[in-house]
Amino acid sequence: MTITQKIIKRLFDIVFSLLGMVILSPFIAIIALLVKGSSRGPILYSAPRIGQYGKPFACHKFRSMYTGSDRFGSVTTGVDTRITPVGRVLRKYKLDELPQLWNVFVGTMSFVGPRPDVAGYADKLTGDDRIVLSVRPGITGPASLHFRNEEELLAKVDNPVNYNDEILWPCKVKINRQYVEQYSFIKDIGYILATVIGSRITNNK
Repeated sequence: MTITQKIIKRLFDIVFSLLGMVILSPFIAIIALLVKGSSRGPILYSAPRIGQYGKPFACHKFRSMYTGSDRFGSVTTGVDTRITPVGRVLRKYKLDELPQLWNVFVGTMSFVGPRPDVAGYADKLTGDDRIVLSVRPGITGPASLHFRNEEELLAKVDNPVNYNDEILWPCKVKINRQYVEQYSFIKDIGYILATVIGSRITNNK
């Protein structure tokens, strides 16, 4: 990614994350009330994640699970009993990720990029795969779209954790590496539009 591309990408993130927070503020307030009223616990869940250059940051989401659920692992399936009724709807439509507009605005995330991993996964990146950490993690991206139905997919296998570690995660790394190596701002716009309209992009390489 060239310096010009980085500047354009960052300016886009700042302008549209601010616009998003302002325009969606009434909707965000309603979701916050639903989360607070549906189960005990905070409105937001700040998950520790690994960001650009391997630096940790707090990735904000609307809380979609019962408080304390993160003690039982980071892999979640579509039938996970830790998810609250309101949280299930939020996760289905990716509305739990709206607070990440703030992450984008302050620069710990971007609209488009690799999804931020927990430390245990980011530490597994070696060699050329570490190029994935050279960019800000994103709310959406090619890997996120390719595995849009990830929770449903994990619910169908006998061992979700092993399937995620041995099948899904290596595939995501390959897709994310390709994203960074072949970066295009026009493609970023396409990923955002695909996310908004609910499309699923299939990586053919």
